[in-house]
Amino acid sequence: MQCEMCGETIRGIPKLVRVEGAELQVCTKCEKFGTEVQQPRRKDLVRPETSKTPRSGTGPGAVPQLRRKRDLFDYMEGDIVDDYAARIRKARMDKGFTSKDLAMQIKEREHLIKKIENSELIPEEDVRKKLEKILEIRLIDAPETESEKKVQSKLTPTLGDLTIIKKVKK
Repeated sequence: MQCEMCGETIRGIPKLVRVEGAELQVCTKCEKFGTEVQQPRRKDLVRPETSKTPRSGTGPGAVPQLRRKRDLFDYMEGDIVDDYAARIRKARMDKGFTSKDLAMQIKEREHLIKKIENSELIPEEDVRKKLEKILEIRLIDAPETESEKKVQSKLTPTLGDLTIIKKVKK
């Protein structure tokens, strides 16, 4: 293992120290540049000790549940519909576009459009939005909640609106 500060190979047990807010595994020469950390905050620095029969929960001997890292799909608005290829093809034909015309409209390659229409490729977020806009279709299967429908149909005054109203009355 290498020292995260100087890069030399660590002989013996690495020391976990905090240097300017960052927790690093360093050699004994570099440990003087920071303060030693007793309880590591980062789980990836120290291997968790596991027993032969791991138990979940919060009691003694329990293996801590590690949180799953968020990936790109967690930031998406919803799931893409299963029949996205058929919807895109039908909407394109209804508009009278060829795949080349559609590609020029959304500034993408014709090959990409053909792969999407053949279900060989799921459109990325930016391409999906362009397709939805040009073809006037919906490719995301995200049901609207009741609160979103209420906000769209009825505007409610905010605290700032009330302050403006009171200033006008005076």
